[in-house]
Amino acid sequence: MDSKKKSSAEAEGSKERGLVHVWQAGSFSLTPERLPGWGGKTVLQAALGVKHGVLLTEDGEVYSFGTLPWKSESAEVCPSSPLLESALVGQRVVTVATGSFHSGAVTESGAVYMWGENAAGQCAVANQQYVPEPSSVSISDSETSPMLAVRILQLACGEEHTLALSISREIWAWGTGCQLGLITTTFPVTKPQKVEHLAGRVVLQVACGAFHSLALVQCLPPQDLKPVPERCNQCSQLLITMTDKEDHVIISDSHCCPLGVTLSESQTENHASTAASPQTDALDGPGEVFENTLVETELNVGNIEATNGSAVSSQQNVAGTAKVSSAKMAPSYPDTQAVTAYLQKLSEQEEKPPQVQPPVEEAGPDLHSPPTTSTSALNSLVVSCASAVGVRVAATYEAGALSLKKVMNFYSAAPGETGAQLGSAPTGPESLKDLREEQVKQESMQGKKSSSLVDIREEEAEGGSRRLSLPGLLSQVSPRLLRKAARVKTRTVVLTPTYSGEADALLPSLRTEVWTWGKGKEGQLGHGDVLPRLQPLCVKCLDGKEVIHLEAGGSHSLALTAKSQVYSWGSNTFGQLGHSDFPTTVPRLAKVSSENGVWSVAAGQDYSLFLVDTKDFQPGLYYSGRQDPAEGDTLPENPAGTKTPVLLSCNKLGYISRVTAGKDSYLALVDKNIMGYIASLHELATTERRFYSKLSDIKSQILRPLLSLENLGTVPTVQLLQEVASRFSKLCYLIGQHGASLSSFLQGVKEARSLVIMKHSSLFLDSYTEYCTSVSNFLVMGGFQLLAKPAIDFLNKNQELLQDLSEVNDENTQLMEILNTLFFLPVRRLHNYAKVLLKLATCFEVHLQNIRCCRIPVFVMNLLLSISAGRGRKQSTRWASGRPFPGK
Repeated sequence: MDSKKKSSAEAEGSKERGLVHVWQAGSFSLTPERLPGWGGKTVLQAALGVKHGVLLTEDGEVYSFGTLPWKSESAEVCPSSPLLESALVGQRVVTVATGSFHSGAVTESGAVYMWGENAAGQCAVANQQYVPEPSSVSISDSETSPMLAVRILQLACGEEHTLALSISREIWAWGTGCQLGLITTTFPVTKPQKVEHLAGRVVLQVACGAFHSLALVQCLPPQDLKPVPERCNQCSQLLITMTDKEDHVIISDSHCCPLGVTLSESQTENHASTAASPQTDALDGPGEVFENTLVETELNVGNIEATNGSAVSSQQNVAGTAKVSSAKMAPSYPDTQAVTAYLQKLSEQEEKPPQVQPPVEEAGPDLHSPPTTSTSALNSLVVSCASAVGVRVAATYEAGALSLKKVMNFYSAAPGETGAQLGSAPTGPESLKDLREEQVKQESMQGKKSSSLVDIREEEAEGGSRRLSLPGLLSQVSPRLLRKAARVKTRTVVLTPTYSGEADALLPSLRTEVWTWGKGKEGQLGHGDVLPRLQPLCVKCLDGKEVIHLEAGGSHSLALTAKSQVYSWGSNTFGQLGHSDFPTTVPRLAKVSSENGVWSVAAGQDYSLFLVDTKDFQPGLYYSGRQDPAEGDTLPENPAGTKTPVLLSCNKLGYISRVTAGKDSYLALVDKNIMGYIASLHELATTERRFYSKLSDIKSQILRPLLSLENLGTVPTVQLLQEVASRFSKLCYLIGQHGASLSSFLQGVKEARSLVIMKHSSLFLDSYTEYCTSVSNFLVMGGFQLLAKPAIDFLNKNQELLQDLSEVNDENTQLMEILNTLFFLPVRRLHNYAKVLLKLATCFEVHLQNIRCCRIPVFVMNLLLSISAGRGRKQSTRWASGRPFPGK
């Protein structure tokens, strides 16, 4: 009795989900046809060839329909109703694919079955014209010992080739033609071979056109940069910088750590630690002397930076003279006389006739006492300067002796000598700093008898910030350049978040590349030409576009992005690209709908289909391409095809979940709105995709240009704003991933318990909590009102854009209120999550317990009450339905 009830319930459900509707390509019939002879099982996936098609049902069965010339029995060549592929019964098929005249299926265990036409070896069977029944394809990796069977995730079929994506994210190919991407000239290839050109890359999806192939590949992770030792441990900014300009080398050590540790304090502490530990390695000195003491400065005078031992790896040869290989191998000099002798030696070598001599590496003197940290810092600077400017150090040594002396006096004083020089004067850090600066001023005045008063005053002004020039004089450097060098450079914030293991494992990646190969006579490869490609080649103009799905037609290609946009390229004879822009050999945006985004696409022989979001969350279907005149059709001016995508009238069908295209027909799978459940799922997916588009606009049009300004305000304000931007970017990326995941979810079983936001709610809660915390911290400390004038001017200039993004309709709203509303949009989105999830619970009691286990409604309540209370607004403790928040 229970089994009868279950079967009747399944039969009832099949009448409402996975309904199959078929259109004729080029026809604008008001009502599509139901698939003839189809009984009523729920269909999860469909694929169309030139004259045949394949259906995959919810229970894993495969049915073929249309013209099937490879079947052995005449009754099966043109069946009146879809024909069950009995060879696959009991295999539990999870995905299907069709080429022009052949078909394929992948089982739950990763096995591949092929059948249909095999003249080009596309079914992986040798010396056989047709494969009448699904035949198992053996795919094994010869690189493993013993050879292991390769499990397959996805299939894609063209006219004469087949591609398979393995569970290890590698591509296997068989068939005929350059579209295989194999290094071979022997066709057909009936034994699947690996596409070696993409080996080692993570391939996310494959797609096949008639004679070209596409692959969606995950971007390589950014290379980890080697740590630079000369950085402050607190603020991670450079401690010593050096730039080369003509015959001058400008050295800057004016680091003032935002945490408030002064240079002199750090020096005093390190001198004391050096005295206590005389065995300390001298090469670690620079990093210790200036630890915690720097605001990074931008030196536009040159590109050479002074680094300490491990940072300097190699240096240029000095015009046939001694070669300085690195700061680690450089000699250590303990005093001024040693430095002078070293530079004098370079000067003598400069006076000799130029001759080619092998570079001689000089050994440092054997020191009986360990050098001080300040002396080691000077040694690194001197060696860097000598190797960077080459012969000019020797040639201009006499002119730069005064500057060198200033460097020595500033750094070489030991703690004991400092106390002797001060006498009875106070020994505090500030007194030490003032005394050294006074010494520098006096010594510099002694060598300026021939300098003008203006030069002297300019140098005095620049000396206050301790800008030292080696080997030239400060007066020889433009004051404008020095002022530019003194500007504080804020740390760059990368608005593309780094890889996060949990999110990337659960959700689709948005860091993708598109690779294409095969025949390209119509520009369908997207490389800007019509040449064929024997190996996969990356389509560079799609880098950074966040492509999440690819489709290939007869001679054109489509790429769907996470921002609900479509890029198309290739043949556009009938307007199948959705635009009239030229050239069509490179990807360009399809102009489908100005108001609604696209979330699913399909490519036929000479037409394209686009599923778009609408205001009532019921997907709309657009057609673009070949158009055949028919009675009652209203044709555009061009009878050969559509100039722009045309919206088909299919509102009465239901909620379209998937579309697929063949040569002469296209097919849609439709769900009825079961007690509002399907509508709620589409509402969740549609609003998530729209929210990601809005967040992307805020990031690209507001945050990115704002952070690029030179002057944003004080260091604490900038740091808080950067934290907000970083958390915003991370949240934005997570929303984009979730939107792409929901699009795939709508094309599957649609089981609410498998929603990522239900199973892994902590992933979302953590990201929202981090973002809301950063926004709260920023607003508590003053918020946008503390930004500098350039930043406020930028925001005032774009106030209309800010109003549009924040959905503020009142024109009299103040700028700060608009900004606060804009950056609190994620909090509103949390409230929307809760409403939709409660709708799902209301629609189906079977999901109620699982819905209540989700912590998002509770989190929304707490977050709204805690964060928004600071803005002086009383929040409701009930949902729109009148029910109280959970936990109240």
